[in-house]
Amino acid sequence: MLSLAHERAAAYARLLRAMPGVDLLVADPEGAPDEQGRGQAAARRLDAAYAGSWDKAFALRPDAVVVTSEVARRRELVERAAEIGAHVLCERPQADTEADADAMVRACEDAGVRLTLAAPACFSPALAAVRAQLADGAAIGPLTTVHGTYYGPGDRAAGGALRTHAPVLLDLVDTVLDGAPAAQVYAQSNSVLSGDPDVESAALLTLRFADGTVAALDCGWSPPGNHRAAAGPTLTFVGERGSVEFTARPKLLGGFDSGTARERWTTAVSDPYAVVLDAFVASVATGRGTGPDGATGVRTLRVIRAAYESARTGEPVDVAVPQPVRP
Repeated sequence: MLSLAHERAAAYARLLRAMPGVDLLVADPEGAPDEQGRGQAAARRLDAAYAGSWDKAFALRPDAVVVTSEVARRRELVERAAEIGAHVLCERPQADTEADADAMVRACEDAGVRLTLAAPACFSPALAAVRAQLADGAAIGPLTTVHGTYYGPGDRAAGGALRTHAPVLLDLVDTVLDGAPAAQVYAQSNSVLSGDPDVESAALLTLRFADGTVAALDCGWSPPGNHRAAAGPTLTFVGERGSVEFTARPKLLGGFDSGTARERWTTAVSDPYAVVLDAFVASVATGRGTGPDGATGVRTLRVIRAAYESARTGEPVDVAVPQPVRP
């Protein structure tokens, strides 16, 4: 486990420590001044080994690493992991720029290891069932349109909805379409909830693919007290003969909580992060990767860049696919 900077890092560490056959090593040498010693404290709580520097962690040559550092450091850690032949699970986003994300992908490809993205909805058994339905073709016929929605809590410091919420839907669409790149993007956004013109709190993206498939994705921040976020991302896939729906967190029980004077929503799914880690650890053992990879992240960043340009200009923007440049 490389760094405890991410909000889910401690949860990942607990889940990994409980897995049979996994020996957990924690490395967190660069915590904030007010969080010095957090890595050592976490390692003691979990009865896990601790490395006081990145060099010491990589010198132990782990089979796999989970990168949960600040975004700016993820490229360095992924490239170092690739150098020692370790498979990588990286938190989203893998990088702030397309150049960094592409470099991470190339480093892992050259080393023969897999860069997997921690995108929980993409690991859902329900999504696998939807993909099987679409591949069969008998249920809905050839796919024509995808409608997606994702509303969740907003954080000005993390960025606007195009940066934080749209990638969740884009990763799902990319997974279902087997990595087919979008050809053109049109986007509109507003900052009603953020109150900051530079931080969009809602966005609508329309993507056109080379085969004619169109995806309309609606995402943004949920107002306080609004429980749309409880459902997580949802997608409807429309074909020539029918449609199929996907909900990441289907409602099991709904009602009214008199204590909070709010709607209560109980879901019927397993811990999504446990599902991600189970799949990742299994892929390390078998050598067969699962879930979105680093190339998915590159394509998503490319679409986001075009979406920002479209929202700025009010015009559709072609999604350029640069030719890879290798040293």
